[in-house]
Amino acid sequence: MVRIPEGVVSAIRLTDKEYTLFSNYITDRLGIRMPESKRNMLQSRLERRLRNLGLNVHQYQDLVFGNSPEAEKERVHFFDIVTTNKTDFFREERHFEVLTDSVLPELDERDGRPSRFSYRHWCAGCSSGEEVYTTAMVLSEYAAKRKGFEWSLLATDISTRVLQSAQQGIYAEELIRPVAMPLRKKYMMRGKGSQAGKIRFIPALRKQLRFARLNFMDANYPIDEQIDVIFFRNVMIYFDNETKEKVINRMCRLLRPQGYLFVGHTESLINLNVPLKQLSAAVYQKLD
Repeated sequence: MVRIPEGVVSAIRLTDKEYTLFSNYITDRLGIRMPESKRNMLQSRLERRLRNLGLNVHQYQDLVFGNSPEAEKERVHFFDIVTTNKTDFFREERHFEVLTDSVLPELDERDGRPSRFSYRHWCAGCSSGEEVYTTAMVLSEYAAKRKGFEWSLLATDISTRVLQSAQQGIYAEELIRPVAMPLRKKYMMRGKGSQAGKIRFIPALRKQLRFARLNFMDANYPIDEQIDVIFFRNVMIYFDNETKEKVINRMCRLLRPQGYLFVGHTESLINLNVPLKQLSAAVYQKLD
């Protein structure tokens, strides 16, 4: 999930014109609304980057908004510094129960192939990976009970920083408190020496995952497969309705007929023109 916090104080003071240029660019490129309340946060994040580069605000604008190869590289860093990612293991746990108790059995029965069940899952806006590994454990547990269940999981985010972290599959032990002990023992390795106090997910689980950088504002997403279930949770709260509708429709082009979309419990698709029907709180199904 992408989140931009408020209340951060910085020594940099952006002029109204400078803030408008940056905030409009963030909204245009990432879809994130940037009201005045986000100004302190943006100033603080930029201050750190400008200090590292030895640039002032005007020079940095010239760089970020330029057309050079250096500008394109810097935009990757810019998107990293202006987005904050917040997630947890087994966040909104009810969704994982719905997935295993209802959605997977329904998809399995619909496929009508008792010997084999192939399943494709997309964590859209995967952040630092807690949702990804939660889902991976849930799917692996399902596979242990359903012979012939084959699954793959695609995880995407705009931030290269969090993608690199998620790919490592390394977390502080205090972050895994929501994970039941049997799952910890089965899927995690405890760090030793310099890695004490950390865990890493086992290679057998990590190899099932594919990570890729993706911007929801792109007209087309570089995904060449039909997805059974998309987790797109706690991202849309930063979009206006027009952006929500565009993004959801792009996702639906990749979602198989009667596939499922899960959104955050505080999110809604009301008044959006999208080919989905609501099944329960935050769970939608694509129309035929």
